[in-house]
Amino acid sequence: MNAASLLVVEDEHLLGRMICDNLALDGHVPELARRGDTALDRLREARFDLVILDIMLPGINGFEVLRSLRADGNETPVLILSARSSDADRIRGLEYRADDYLTKPFNIKELLLRVQALLRRARTVHEIDTIDIGDNRITFDRHELATWDERIVVLSPSEARLLRTLVQHRGSVVSRNELVASTFGPGMAATVRTLDNLVSKLRKAIERDAANPVHLKTVRGVGYTLT
Repeated sequence: MNAASLLVVEDEHLLGRMICDNLALDGHVPELARRGDTALDRLREARFDLVILDIMLPGINGFEVLRSLRADGNETPVLILSARSSDADRIRGLEYRADDYLTKPFNIKELLLRVQALLRRARTVHEIDTIDIGDNRITFDRHELATWDERIVVLSPSEARLLRTLVQHRGSVVSRNELVASTFGPGMAATVRTLDNLVSKLRKAIERDAANPVHLKTVRGVGYTLT
């Protein structure tokens, strides 16, 4: 795997240096930020392949860094590394679209393995450009959907994000709440009803019979799945 550029956001200097040293030994290029506001500035200035983010930070906390990052449209993978281990904190991190959550104290080998897994997944997802759904073809870089009845539909950014999330989890059920977060982000006022309306619009394009879908299916009480 090629060297990745990583931002480590950790206010404890010795711990931050230890994490960076081990990431460097694993072949990556780490940078340490010790404040939340400093980290957000760096993420707006430069491109990183992954962020390791503490929650309890001076300046602004890690949740606010993550919320602002996603509101900016930045999809850089984020691994939360925090001493806050309650279910409420984990859920909040996932609602703000963190990609993983590891609690302190931690095993450095586990951290390195999780970093490798997130980088592999991010690179695989980035490589997905064109995919067929039945007799439909989605071209993500052009935001185009070539439909079964030979129409070209220009996808909105929200439609493209929704389809990409479903493609990433194809064959699995994705909850409505997760789809709202990944499609609209925390910076937009969107509801489950907004999501359902978007799904209905997409079905009219990709399904031969939108009332009886075979590709974009509803799992009652849970969410949607793409086959």
